[in-house]
Amino acid sequence: MTQSRLDRDASDRLIHNGAGIERLLEIMARLRDPETGCPWDIEQSFATIAPYTLEEAFEVADAIDRQAWPDLKGELGDLLFQTVYHARMASEAGHFTFAEVVETISDKMVARHPHVFGDQSRDKTAEQQTQDWEAQKAAERGASRTLDGIAQSLPALTRALKLQNRAARVGFDWPSTGEVLDKLTEEAREVVEARDTLSHDHLTEEIGDLLFVMANLARHLKVDPEAALRTANAKFTRRFARIEDWLAEAGRKPADSDLAEMDALWNRAKAEDKASR
Repeated sequence: MTQSRLDRDASDRLIHNGAGIERLLEIMARLRDPETGCPWDIEQSFATIAPYTLEEAFEVADAIDRQAWPDLKGELGDLLFQTVYHARMASEAGHFTFAEVVETISDKMVARHPHVFGDQSRDKTAEQQTQDWEAQKAAERGASRTLDGIAQSLPALTRALKLQNRAARVGFDWPSTGEVLDKLTEEAREVVEARDTLSHDHLTEEIGDLLFVMANLARHLKVDPEAALRTANAKFTRRFARIEDWLAEAGRKPADSDLAEMDALWNRAKAEDKASR
Protein backbone atom coordinates (compact mmCIF):
# COMPACT_ATOMS: atom_id res chain seq x y z
CA MET A 1 0.00 0.00 0.00
CA THR A 2 3.01 2.33 0.41
CA GLN A 3 3.32 4.83 -2.44
CA SER A 4 6.13 4.01 -4.87
CA ARG A 5 9.21 6.21 -4.96
CA LEU A 6 10.66 7.95 -8.00
CA ASP A 7 14.36 7.73 -8.74
CA ARG A 8 16.34 10.76 -7.59
CA ASP A 9 16.57 12.46 -11.00
CA ALA A 10 12.85 12.10 -11.65
CA SER A 11 12.12 13.30 -8.12
CA ASP A 12 14.30 16.39 -8.59
CA ARG A 13 12.62 17.22 -11.91
CA LEU A 14 9.17 16.94 -10.36
CA ILE A 15 10.07 19.00 -7.29
CA HIS A 16 11.87 21.80 -9.15
CA ASN A 17 9.95 21.90 -12.43
CA GLY A 18 6.67 20.13 -11.78
CA ALA A 19 3.25 21.38 -10.78
CA GLY A 20 0.07 20.26 -9.10
CA ILE A 21 -0.56 17.76 -6.37
CA GLU A 22 2.05 15.28 -7.60
CA ARG A 23 4.77 17.83 -6.92
CA LEU A 24 3.53 18.38 -3.36
CA LEU A 25 3.30 14.63 -2.74
CA GLU A 26 6.88 14.18 -3.87
CA ILE A 27 8.08 17.05 -1.66
CA MET A 28 6.44 15.31 1.29
CA ALA A 29 8.01 11.99 0.37
CA ARG A 30 11.44 13.57 0.24
CA LEU A 31 10.94 15.34 3.57
CA ARG A 32 10.09 11.99 5.17
CA ASP A 33 12.87 10.01 3.48
CA PRO A 34 14.61 8.20 6.37
CA GLU A 35 18.07 8.66 4.82
CA THR A 36 18.02 12.06 3.12
CA GLY A 37 14.93 13.78 4.54
CA CYS A 38 14.46 16.49 7.15
CA PRO A 39 15.24 15.19 10.67
CA TRP A 40 12.30 17.10 12.15
CA ASP A 41 9.81 15.81 9.59
CA ILE A 42 11.09 12.25 9.95
CA GLU A 43 10.48 12.29 13.72
CA GLN A 44 6.85 13.42 13.49
CA SER A 45 3.79 11.22 14.08
CA PHE A 46 0.04 11.57 13.70
CA ALA A 47 -0.19 12.76 17.30
CA THR A 48 2.53 15.41 16.98
CA ILE A 49 1.19 16.77 13.67
CA ALA A 50 -2.49 16.87 14.72
CA PRO A 51 -2.14 20.17 16.68
CA TYR A 52 -0.67 21.82 13.58
CA THR A 53 -3.60 20.53 11.55
CA LEU A 54 -6.05 22.17 13.94
CA GLU A 55 -4.02 25.39 13.94
CA GLU A 56 -4.02 25.56 10.14
CA ALA A 57 -7.79 25.02 10.02
CA PHE A 58 -8.29 27.93 12.43
CA GLU A 59 -5.98 30.10 10.32
CA VAL A 60 -8.12 29.35 7.27
CA ALA A 61 -11.20 30.47 9.22
CA ASP A 62 -9.37 33.59 10.39
CA ALA A 63 -8.41 34.57 6.84
CA ILE A 64 -12.03 34.15 5.77
CA ASP A 65 -13.25 36.27 8.70
CA ARG A 66 -10.79 39.01 7.66
CA GLN A 67 -11.69 38.57 3.97
CA ALA A 68 -7.94 38.40 3.38
CA TRP A 69 -8.05 36.49 0.12
CA PRO A 70 -4.29 36.41 -0.62
CA ASP A 71 -3.77 35.12 2.93
CA LEU A 72 -6.51 32.53 2.38
CA LYS A 73 -4.65 31.12 -0.63
CA GLY A 74 -1.62 30.49 1.54
CA GLU A 75 -3.61 29.14 4.49
CA LEU A 76 -5.49 26.69 2.26
CA GLY A 77 -2.14 25.49 0.98
CA ASP A 78 -0.95 24.99 4.55
CA LEU A 79 -4.09 22.99 5.34
CA LEU A 80 -3.68 20.88 2.19
CA PHE A 81 -0.11 20.15 3.25
CA GLN A 82 -1.45 18.79 6.54
CA THR A 83 -3.62 16.32 4.62
CA VAL A 84 -0.62 15.30 2.53
CA TYR A 85 1.46 14.89 5.69
CA HIS A 86 -1.02 12.58 7.42
CA ALA A 87 -1.57 10.60 4.22
CA ARG A 88 2.19 10.12 3.80
CA MET A 89 2.57 8.80 7.35
CA ALA A 90 -0.41 6.50 6.80
CA SER A 91 1.14 5.21 3.59
CA GLU A 92 4.45 4.52 5.33
CA ALA A 93 2.59 2.54 8.01
CA GLY A 94 0.62 0.58 5.41
CA HIS A 95 -2.76 2.05 6.37
CA PHE A 96 -3.80 3.89 3.18
CA THR A 97 -2.44 6.20 0.48
CA PHE A 98 -3.24 9.76 -0.55
CA ALA A 99 -4.98 8.37 -3.65
CA GLU A 100 -7.27 6.36 -1.37
CA VAL A 101 -8.03 9.50 0.65
CA VAL A 102 -9.10 11.22 -2.58
CA GLU A 103 -11.12 8.18 -3.66
CA THR A 104 -12.90 7.96 -0.30
CA ILE A 105 -13.99 11.60 -0.21
CA SER A 106 -15.02 11.47 -3.87
CA ASP A 107 -17.17 8.39 -3.27
CA LYS A 108 -18.69 10.02 -0.20
CA MET A 109 -19.60 13.23 -2.04
CA VAL A 110 -21.21 11.30 -4.90
CA ALA A 111 -23.19 9.14 -2.47
CA ARG A 112 -24.36 12.13 -0.44
CA HIS A 113 -25.51 14.11 -3.48
CA PRO A 114 -27.90 11.80 -5.36
CA HIS A 115 -29.79 14.91 -6.52
CA VAL A 116 -26.66 15.95 -8.45
CA PHE A 117 -24.95 12.67 -9.39
CA GLY A 118 -27.97 10.34 -9.29
CA ASP A 119 -31.61 10.32 -10.26
CA GLN A 120 -33.12 12.22 -7.31
CA SER A 121 -34.86 15.53 -7.92
CA ARG A 122 -32.99 18.78 -7.26
CA ASP A 123 -36.32 20.44 -6.45
CA LYS A 124 -35.67 20.72 -2.71
CA THR A 125 -34.92 23.56 -0.33
CA ALA A 126 -31.50 23.96 1.22
CA GLU A 127 -33.04 22.86 4.54
CA GLN A 128 -34.39 19.67 2.95
CA GLN A 129 -30.98 19.01 1.43
CA THR A 130 -29.40 19.40 4.86
CA GLN A 131 -31.88 16.90 6.32
CA ASP A 132 -31.08 14.44 3.53
CA TRP A 133 -27.35 14.93 4.18
CA GLU A 134 -27.76 14.17 7.87
CA ALA A 135 -29.95 11.15 7.11
CA GLN A 136 -27.24 9.80 4.82
CA LYS A 137 -24.59 10.35 7.50
CA ALA A 138 -26.79 8.56 10.04
CA ALA A 139 -27.17 5.62 7.66
CA GLU A 140 -23.39 5.48 7.26
CA ARG A 141 -22.98 5.40 11.05
CA GLY A 142 -25.32 2.42 11.20
CA ALA A 143 -26.66 1.47 14.61
CA SER A 144 -24.38 3.78 16.60
CA ARG A 145 -25.71 6.00 19.38
CA THR A 146 -27.24 9.34 18.48
CA LEU A 147 -24.29 11.41 19.64
CA ASP A 148 -21.53 9.14 18.33
CA GLY A 149 -19.09 10.48 15.76
CA ILE A 150 -18.93 14.11 16.91
CA ALA A 151 -15.22 14.81 17.26
CA GLN A 152 -13.95 15.38 20.79
CA SER A 153 -11.29 17.81 19.51
CA LEU A 154 -13.75 20.35 18.13
CA PRO A 155 -13.85 23.75 19.84
CA ALA A 156 -16.14 23.31 22.82
CA LEU A 157 -18.85 25.71 21.65
CA THR A 158 -18.92 24.14 18.20
CA ARG A 159 -19.14 20.65 19.68
CA ALA A 160 -21.95 21.77 22.01
CA LEU A 161 -23.87 23.06 18.99
CA LYS A 162 -23.40 19.78 17.11
CA LEU A 163 -24.44 17.71 20.12
CA GLN A 164 -27.59 19.79 20.54
CA ASN A 165 -28.43 19.64 16.83
CA ARG A 166 -28.02 15.87 16.81
CA ALA A 167 -30.23 15.45 19.91
CA ALA A 168 -32.83 17.83 18.48
CA ARG A 169 -33.19 15.68 15.36
CA VAL A 170 -34.58 12.86 17.53
CA GLY A 171 -36.92 15.20 19.42
CA PHE A 172 -34.81 16.07 22.47
CA ASP A 173 -35.12 19.87 22.36
CA TRP A 174 -36.97 22.77 23.92
CA PRO A 175 -39.88 23.88 21.75
CA SER A 176 -39.07 27.60 21.86
CA THR A 177 -36.51 30.19 22.88
CA GLY A 178 -38.53 31.02 26.01
CA GLU A 179 -37.68 27.74 27.70
CA VAL A 180 -34.01 28.20 26.85
CA LEU A 181 -34.00 31.67 28.42
CA ASP A 182 -35.63 30.24 31.55
CA LYS A 183 -32.91 27.59 31.72
CA LEU A 184 -30.26 30.28 31.21
CA THR A 185 -31.59 32.19 34.22
CA GLU A 186 -31.60 28.98 36.27
CA GLU A 187 -28.00 28.13 35.34
CA ALA A 188 -26.82 31.67 36.08
CA ARG A 189 -28.39 31.44 39.53
CA GLU A 190 -26.61 28.13 40.12
CA VAL A 191 -23.28 29.73 39.17
CA VAL A 192 -23.84 32.39 41.85
CA GLU A 193 -24.67 29.71 44.42
CA ALA A 194 -21.60 27.68 43.46
CA ARG A 195 -19.37 30.74 43.70
CA ASP A 196 -20.47 31.38 47.26
CA THR A 197 -20.75 27.88 48.69
CA LEU A 198 -19.23 25.13 46.56
CA SER A 199 -15.81 23.86 45.46
CA HIS A 200 -13.89 25.12 42.45
CA ASP A 201 -14.61 21.86 40.61
CA HIS A 202 -18.33 22.33 41.19
CA LEU A 203 -18.09 25.95 40.07
CA THR A 204 -16.33 24.80 36.89
CA GLU A 205 -19.17 22.37 36.24
CA GLU A 206 -21.79 25.10 36.69
CA ILE A 207 -19.92 27.48 34.36
CA GLY A 208 -19.86 24.67 31.80
CA ASP A 209 -23.63 24.20 32.16
CA LEU A 210 -24.15 27.94 31.65
CA LEU A 211 -22.00 27.97 28.50
CA PHE A 212 -23.82 24.90 27.18
CA VAL A 213 -27.17 26.66 27.55
CA MET A 214 -25.72 29.78 25.88
CA ALA A 215 -24.80 27.60 22.90
CA ASN A 216 -28.35 26.26 22.90
CA LEU A 217 -29.78 29.77 22.95
CA ALA A 218 -27.59 30.69 19.99
CA ARG A 219 -28.79 27.59 18.15
CA HIS A 220 -32.45 28.48 18.72
CA LEU A 221 -31.75 31.99 17.42
CA LYS A 222 -29.87 30.53 14.41
CA VAL A 223 -26.58 32.11 15.49
CA ASP A 224 -23.25 30.26 15.31
CA PRO A 225 -21.92 30.65 18.88
CA GLU A 226 -18.31 30.14 17.79
CA ALA A 227 -18.61 32.89 15.18
CA ALA A 228 -20.40 35.14 17.68
CA LEU A 229 -17.61 34.72 20.22
CA ARG A 230 -14.93 35.33 17.57
CA THR A 231 -16.72 38.58 16.72
CA ALA A 232 -16.85 39.55 20.39
CA ASN A 233 -13.14 38.76 20.77
CA ALA A 234 -12.30 40.92 17.76
CA LYS A 235 -14.44 43.76 19.10
CA PHE A 236 -12.78 43.61 22.52
CA THR A 237 -9.32 43.57 20.90
CA ARG A 238 -10.18 46.55 18.70
CA ARG A 239 -11.61 48.65 21.51
CA PHE A 240 -8.84 47.86 23.97
CA ALA A 241 -6.30 48.85 21.31
CA ARG A 242 -7.97 52.28 21.17
CA ILE A 243 -7.58 52.60 24.94
CA GLU A 244 -3.87 51.88 24.52
CA ASP A 245 -3.64 54.40 21.67
CA TRP A 246 -5.18 57.20 23.71
CA LEU A 247 -3.02 56.46 26.72
CA ALA A 248 0.06 56.33 24.49
CA GLU A 249 -0.74 59.84 23.22
CA ALA A 250 -0.22 60.97 26.82
CA GLY A 251 2.98 58.95 27.12
CA ARG A 252 1.37 56.30 29.31
CA LYS A 253 0.48 52.60 29.28
CA PRO A 254 -2.53 50.72 30.71
CA ALA A 255 -0.44 49.79 33.75
CA ASP A 256 -0.08 53.52 34.44
CA SER A 257 -3.85 54.02 34.39
CA ASP A 258 -6.66 52.79 36.63
CA LEU A 259 -9.99 51.07 36.08
CA ALA A 260 -12.07 54.25 36.23
CA GLU A 261 -10.01 55.97 33.52
CA MET A 262 -9.86 52.89 31.29
CA ASP A 263 -13.59 52.32 31.71
CA ALA A 264 -14.24 55.88 30.52
CA LEU A 265 -11.92 55.34 27.57
CA TRP A 266 -13.68 52.06 26.85
CA ASN A 267 -17.01 53.88 26.61
CA ARG A 268 -15.36 56.38 24.27
CA ALA A 269 -14.04 53.54 22.11
CA LYS A 270 -17.45 51.90 22.15
CA ALA A 271 -19.12 55.09 20.93
CA GLU A 272 -16.46 55.55 18.26
CA ASP A 273 -16.95 51.94 17.16
CA LYS A 274 -20.70 52.31 16.83
CA ALA A 275 -20.38 55.61 14.98
CA SER A 276 -18.13 53.98 12.38
CA ARG A 277 -20.68 51.32 11.42
